[in-house]
Amino acid sequence: MTKRNTSLVIGIAGGTGSGKTTIANYVLETVGHEKIAFLPHDAYYRDLSDLSREERAQVNFDHPSSLDTELLIEHVQNLRKGDTIQLPSYDFKTHTRTQATIPIKSQSIILIEGILIFAEPELRKLFDLKIYVDTDADIRFIRRLKRDIDERGRTTQSVINQYLDTVRPMHLEFVEPSKRYASVIIPEGGYNHVALDLIVARIESMLQE
Repeated sequence: MTKRNTSLVIGIAGGTGSGKTTIANYVLETVGHEKIAFLPHDAYYRDLSDLSREERAQVNFDHPSSLDTELLIEHVQNLRKGDTIQLPSYDFKTHTRTQATIPIKSQSIILIEGILIFAEPELRKLFDLKIYVDTDADIRFIRRLKRDIDERGRTTQSVINQYLDTVRPMHLEFVEPSKRYASVIIPEGGYNHVALDLIVARIESMLQE
């Protein structure tokens, strides 16, 4: 028997490097992977394989239009109906989707993590619990710099340029204002262990309800 409209949809938003992934991983480990369908918004970047490398480099990846949020919404709705979806796989070094997808089964919880998820009105309507991770800008920049160099093959200068050109302006225009839609705001990101435990307790209580 398939589940229909029974999944609890939870969003974790916040600026780049705020600690969203740390919190998402804590929820996955504490509540249980077997109960959660995890959808990172980063997986839904639009495929730019039809553009040249020079054209891809000019794309503003911090603007909502760079993400295929329509597909994410469709996937959430399908999961809530009990269907299995195919999660896209994105190559950040080439800015293209790979041929591989990851099957994600419907679960009691649908957990979505991303910078811009509360800035999208249609997606925002789907959340039962909205968590915003609030971390100081200098800490966020340092974390992003390290991540992009270590995991995405970027140079220090390219990360700095992107931060000044698009990341910071888009944060101020879209991400920071979306904080007002949050059900819960967590200061200090993944280091706020008291808040993490309260979030997990709230999720488990909502599941029982």
